[in-house]
Amino acid sequence: MLRILSIALLLAIWWTAALFVGGAKLPSPPVVLHVIIAEAASGALFLHLGATLARVALAFALAMSAGSAIGYLMGRVTLADRLGDPWLILLLNLPALVVIVLAYIWAGLTEAAAIAAIAINKLPTAVVTLREGTRALDRSLDEMASVFAMPRWRAFRHVVLPQLAPYIAASARSGLSLVWKIVLVAELLGRPNGVGFEIGVAFQLFDTPRLLAYSLTFAAVVLVIETALVQPFEARATRWRPRAA
Repeated sequence: MLRILSIALLLAIWWTAALFVGGAKLPSPPVVLHVIIAEAASGALFLHLGATLARVALAFALAMSAGSAIGYLMGRVTLADRLGDPWLILLLNLPALVVIVLAYIWAGLTEAAAIAAIAINKLPTAVVTLREGTRALDRSLDEMASVFAMPRWRAFRHVVLPQLAPYIAASARSGLSLVWKIVLVAELLGRPNGVGFEIGVAFQLFDTPRLLAYSLTFAAVVLVIETALVQPFEARATRWRPRAA
């Protein structure tokens, strides 16, 4: 109920501001809603949203799988940590725009270049989170698994993975919020479709209603995914932890 009231308050502020600023700079909610309905009826809205979501899914899966593996290795093996730490610091401080531009220069304006650039920007955050999670593992549980001669995969599945689950959930949530932003920049710079591409076209035409229509629709999809998928996954991954009174 509080969320609904918050959204209603946001709409009221938006509508009031549109009356003072003027429709050319800030169109009112009904005008933007009309554009959303028109774009959805033509099929363009779903086409561009689908293209963006596909890129997000591929880049996120690639970055999470590679980042989790590298982070676990760096947390377990000191040599890997020392060798990989300078690369990690470089990637963490390299601007996302530079990575995207270099990917397009080296690999061309291709789908693979866009997905790789998005994944590389997400990769270091996943590595850092999983490395810290691996360092925090309870060594006594590792010893217990050795005493009971548990197979490596079974020990990883039942001893290591439950301890890493909260870190994986935190990495997924923070990384997904990062990917949502970066994918729009990648599409704006070098893709012929997607929400970022449409925002770029709207900017060139000074079409504020269209820009807001795609931006708000994208934000609504992000909110639904966050509420329906990410938050339940995080709650399940951390359910074994004691809650504060």
